[in-house]
Amino acid sequence: MTNKTNTSIFSKIFKDTSIEEHLNVFPNKIGSHGYDAWGFNIKNIRNNMRFVKYLYENYFKVEVSGLENIPKEGRCLLIANHSGQLPFDGLLIGYALVTNPHGARVPKAMIERFLPSVPFIGNWLNSIGAVIGDPVNCERMLDNEEAIVVFPEGVRGSNKLYKHRYQLQRFGTGFMHLAMQHQAPIIPVGIVGMEETIRSYADIKPLAKILGMPVAPLVLPYIFPSKVYIHFGEPLYFKNDVYKDSDINIRVETVKKAIHNLVQIGLTDRNAYYATKK
Repeated sequence: MTNKTNTSIFSKIFKDTSIEEHLNVFPNKIGSHGYDAWGFNIKNIRNNMRFVKYLYENYFKVEVSGLENIPKEGRCLLIANHSGQLPFDGLLIGYALVTNPHGARVPKAMIERFLPSVPFIGNWLNSIGAVIGDPVNCERMLDNEEAIVVFPEGVRGSNKLYKHRYQLQRFGTGFMHLAMQHQAPIIPVGIVGMEETIRSYADIKPLAKILGMPVAPLVLPYIFPSKVYIHFGEPLYFKNDVYKDSDINIRVETVKKAIHNLVQIGLTDRNAYYATKK
């Protein structure tokens, strides 16, 4: 029975052509062979989005608000909280933008430097819009008028322990420098529900050192089907008129507070949802 059910699910996923209408209108600049300068591939995004659609609509039952805050075109930085061990949060944000009724876009996403070193993972991530989180890459993409997803917590956020769920970790400041220098609006994004999907109970540091990885989380080998809420906040604009680290940090904290508030809204929504299920 289980095998038949799984076969039915996968058959439904890969026969689904409803994503095509969205991918035929997004404004990303690609060459005649379907690639852009960072390895993004239109064929791969079609195949992968069918699977992400299943995760988005059926497994995580995502509810989203604030999509009208995403610019229909032009550069912008989507700054989000990070969690869940695997980059499902980035995939869900990407799907929300691809299917945005206010204007479809396929965003790029900044990823950790160690990920491309994992066999097969690097090329696949590049093909769906993930790019190594290097300032030069980000600058060039902003100049190319891309929408870019950045998780300023980095591995501090994605690999936080389950007991620390929904506690925002320290933010890097690089995104603020780029937003100021390139006059790119910042869209704060609050994601709730991913903290429960893959639960980490310890970081095995000796193993991480042996593997050459930043972390080696002790996790339950299961992806829990958690209800997910994504809230896109109103754009924040910062002039390129401060230079001291202390002033940059104040602006970063402004963005962090906006994300914190969106997370709290998501937690309230999710608690109300589960209350109705009791």
